[in-house]
Amino acid sequence: MNKMNKVQIRHPWQTAGLILCAFILVSCGTPPATEQAIVLPASSPTGEVATNTPAPQGPAPSMENVIPRPVSVTPAGGTFFLTAGTGIYVDPGNDQLTAIGQYLADHLKPSTGFALLVQPAAGAPASGNIYLTLKGADAQLGAEGYRLTITPDLVTVAANQPAGLFYGIQTIRQLLPFAIDSSSVQPGPWAIGTGTIIDYPRFAWRGTMLDVSRHFFSIRDVIRYIDLLAYYKINRLHLHLSDDQGWRIQITKWPNLTLYGGSTEVGGGPGGYYSQDDYSYLVRYAQSRYITIVPEIDMPGHVTAALASYPELNCNGIAPQLFTGIDVGFSSLCINKDLTYDFLADVVAEIAALTPGPFFHIGGDEAQATSIPDYKNFVDRIQAIVQQDGKQAVGWEEIAQTKLLPGSIAQHWNPGEGFASQAVQQGNQVIMSPADLAYMDMKYTPDTQLGLDWAGDISVQKAYSWDPASQLAGVNESSILGVEAPLWSETLLTLNDIEYMAFPRILGYAEIGWTPQAGRDWNGYQLRLAAQGPRLEALGVNYFAAPGIPWPTK
Repeated sequence: MNKMNKVQIRHPWQTAGLILCAFILVSCGTPPATEQAIVLPASSPTGEVATNTPAPQGPAPSMENVIPRPVSVTPAGGTFFLTAGTGIYVDPGNDQLTAIGQYLADHLKPSTGFALLVQPAAGAPASGNIYLTLKGADAQLGAEGYRLTITPDLVTVAANQPAGLFYGIQTIRQLLPFAIDSSSVQPGPWAIGTGTIIDYPRFAWRGTMLDVSRHFFSIRDVIRYIDLLAYYKINRLHLHLSDDQGWRIQITKWPNLTLYGGSTEVGGGPGGYYSQDDYSYLVRYAQSRYITIVPEIDMPGHVTAALASYPELNCNGIAPQLFTGIDVGFSSLCINKDLTYDFLADVVAEIAALTPGPFFHIGGDEAQATSIPDYKNFVDRIQAIVQQDGKQAVGWEEIAQTKLLPGSIAQHWNPGEGFASQAVQQGNQVIMSPADLAYMDMKYTPDTQLGLDWAGDISVQKAYSWDPASQLAGVNESSILGVEAPLWSETLLTLNDIEYMAFPRILGYAEIGWTPQAGRDWNGYQLRLAAQGPRLEALGVNYFAAPGIPWPTK
């Protein structure tokens, strides 16, 4: 089948509007919705019709079982009861606080049946209510920390910034009975133990990467993942939007990148891509969950989809065939062509304009098909392009072999020392994603049906039991921006696959990024993780019930 036939079959909007509707539903997932829709999916986390199924049972929630583990917990021994008469009160005149309050109300309604009202209040409301305020928080909490005070009469979350209130709400959700996460009305009662939690993150970057290039995942799938990540205070979602197997974001000046380059995936499936409206919706949705989207266009290697889409991007002017395997390291942009940088300037500019976050990931890994001198020249030029569009360049750690611009960030991934220390020596920060500890596409055990094992198996215990600040010589706490757990998708085809490989390991990575190292230990964590089992089941998460964890129900 020739290229034009593939384009016509994969992109039927070129023929009939009726077929367009079907294409959007099949290829791109849920079409972009209105701004108001961003806060609505909480009412049914799994996307299924609510039923009266009893929620999973487990031990009563407590402040000691919150994940990530808070900095300071002081139980008081009493109880606050959430009732139909409870209101959610926020500081007046702040739309972000109103949206956060509504988010909480939306998450509590399916299981309680309560239509909690969100109302402004200039000060603490009457008893029986929840109060979200930016007044009176300690400076030590920073931009993402919070102070949660629970008495028999009132639940108060105080923070310096809205993000802190949002994370405080995630803690409130975990302090309620597991049934609170059910998609159908449950009997209650809805009790929260009293006490005080003071909490703030260890690292600014607490992320995961989702590879939508090797296999494409719909908007609905990514939104579901975002909601689950937010529950555990993850604040970065790195989207791997291009690779040899597919280009997944529309670039208006180079339309064939998606029309042709997005038409397949590993194994020869139909692929897919996000229109710019799709991508903008994902960005806004993530923002509503206080998650920053970090777009990645991998370069100068991992570019077969782009080279196949435009012959002129190849040094010899001949387009390669589309690639559906899983080999790496064989493709390269033509480093010495001016057209290459015109192309990249267009790509970066269009994506940067759609991305309010400050980061743009330039890839840079496994560029064996690019000579070292060419590689260094390329990284110099692409960093400048990214900076011109107002973004900080993030790249896999190989970019540290070059002269980094101030603000550029190197992401450590190679098992062993790698190149991260070279970034630190230049005064740049590092994201820690060591493949042998943090790659969620690695098998849990040799018997795991999904995943790969080139970096070794990563059990739930191994995923948790490491300290980012003690992994690499010359890379200490102050040099580390944060942690990220990548999830490559060579073997993952469905949302169920994503959930199975990410959960429960992502809870451990969330805690590594949030909780001080002195507050973490495996013996305590495995008990807290076990207590999350009924909550994950209530959420409908397809998690791996790791042996050795004292799960109460699964």
